[in-house]
Amino acid sequence: MSDVTHTYEFGDLAIQALLDTGLDSSEAACLICDPKTNRIYHFSQAMTALTGLEKSQLSRSKVTELFPGQLPDLLEMTQACLEQGSTWSVQLSLIQKKADPKPVEIFASKFHAQTLELIFLLIFDLRQLKGRRYESEFDELIRTDQPQSKHLESIFRNLESGNRLILDAAGEGIYGVDAEGKTSFVNPAAERMLGWTAEELVGRVMHTTIHHSHEDGTPYSLKCCPIYAAFQDGDVHRVDNEVFWRKDGSSFAVEYTSTPILNGGKPIGAVTVFRDISERRKTEQSLKVALEQVEQLKERLELENAYLQAELSEETKHGEIVGTSSAVKRILRQVELVAPTDANVLITGESGTGKELIARAIHRSSSRKARPLVRVNCGAIPRELFESEFFGHKKGAFTGAVAERIGKFELADGGTLFLDDVGALPLEHQAKLLRVLQEQEFERLGEGKIRTVDIRIIAASNENLEQKVQAKKFREDLFFRLSVFPIDSPPLRERLDDIPHLITHFIQLSCNRLNIPSQSVSLGEVERLKAYRWPGNMIELENVIERAVIVSGGSKLRFDLPVEEPLPEKSKSVSKKSDHAVHTEDELVAIEKANILSVLKLTQGKVSGRGGAAETLGIKPTTLYSRLKRYGIDARQFKT
Repeated sequence: MSDVTHTYEFGDLAIQALLDTGLDSSEAACLICDPKTNRIYHFSQAMTALTGLEKSQLSRSKVTELFPGQLPDLLEMTQACLEQGSTWSVQLSLIQKKADPKPVEIFASKFHAQTLELIFLLIFDLRQLKGRRYESEFDELIRTDQPQSKHLESIFRNLESGNRLILDAAGEGIYGVDAEGKTSFVNPAAERMLGWTAEELVGRVMHTTIHHSHEDGTPYSLKCCPIYAAFQDGDVHRVDNEVFWRKDGSSFAVEYTSTPILNGGKPIGAVTVFRDISERRKTEQSLKVALEQVEQLKERLELENAYLQAELSEETKHGEIVGTSSAVKRILRQVELVAPTDANVLITGESGTGKELIARAIHRSSSRKARPLVRVNCGAIPRELFESEFFGHKKGAFTGAVAERIGKFELADGGTLFLDDVGALPLEHQAKLLRVLQEQEFERLGEGKIRTVDIRIIAASNENLEQKVQAKKFREDLFFRLSVFPIDSPPLRERLDDIPHLITHFIQLSCNRLNIPSQSVSLGEVERLKAYRWPGNMIELENVIERAVIVSGGSKLRFDLPVEEPLPEKSKSVSKKSDHAVHTEDELVAIEKANILSVLKLTQGKVSGRGGAAETLGIKPTTLYSRLKRYGIDARQFKT
């Protein structure tokens, strides 16, 4: 091979093989290189003409130096050639001496020479190909006055015979069609991908053979086919979201380019180059799923972090359950008993008695403390958003669902779900809640996928749920499911011995929060607070103390209490002078019980509402229900 420069010797057999192909006499530039060392072994005379470089310069060059600034595309082509045995690319531009890089078409084939794995490159000037390969053939054929169909047939025949090596080496599928859509030629790569032989396809309408249906099986109209549009509008059409159908009836994802063939400026056919992108589609789909999972995980972590921060804030605010009264000790014993288990807990009591504080104490003492305590205010959830709030929803599940949402059950997985004001749930939602509690399974709204969760339920209510069950306003089966371990949170007026401890605790919290020095309080003010009825319980106490801290101006605290009837004499110090007789605790209990019985007889067992016993006694119905439970009194026995 006189026109080949030997940079590195690698064997006479390989050289003879190249000579046999006659490629050195081709107009294409030939290059043999080692992809591992980036070395050029041989090149043809046409290569020097294409680059404008001297043989000595070309001999010393690296392959990457011939394609400056295009390393990613060069690596992609090389890797495809090594994996598939051959490939084709129009993405690279070849360096030119004293000129801009020249766009080229490259056909690469892998072969072995002794112990070396080499790549053979055929390189064409794209601009010359467009000008010489088609226009000259069209002009020649026009002068012969052959019919148009014969022109196209001859063009494809000449194209196929003159570039047989190129078509055979190409890794992409290539086929041509005439103006009637009939196939004129098919290369081997297209045969392999489609499962048809060239003999079977030539002369057939290609669209009805391999492009007749969309991916979902619906018919694909010929009028909408971009391949045929190429020789109707004369434009190049590129598509990457369709499928071709194989002979066996299966389909595969493709991207293709349909280029028109022009005769005197008039389109008379098209050449289609396509590739199988099934693996790329799978990768993209996997990446999409992975990104969705990452986004969901990110959202879940953000929500969990918000709950953990809120819990940390509440823990800092309230510390532990404050007090030394018998009522507090009883609650602490109950917390210690139930916390290590997974039993559901129902906490009852008036508003402001610290039911949520008890729930947090149970969660922090349980094996689930590393996961969040997720709080749901059942009374604040609109009926139409119940399922979305508890179970989550998919994007587009309903009007306004512009993004996917994680529900409270999924967020609390592995942790604790605190259902505050559970008695406010409508009956239809109680049934859905019960199902999840029983089966630990749910479905996101609009998804249809079963999800399992591992959660513990702590519910709280300031209503008497047993009374609601009797009134058919709360499901009995849900009540029993929630109240496996009931805890009663007593009102502040029943734990007056804890008020001094609570005063100290809330003063310290308020001073820390307001960044002012700690304040002191007189014994007389403490006694005033102990004598107050506290309808708002600990929330009211905390607000009264914080208000006093703000207005104190550094002096001793004085509390501004609403005008309220004082508590009975039992709440006052026995050492204080009084005109009334002094009673023991047992005597006061007996007096209170007898008073309640008298009122129930008077109201014929009516506890709440207008003219009821609670109104007559001047206390809240929830307070009276609590006392009835404590004294074992059944109001129904007084009904006539």
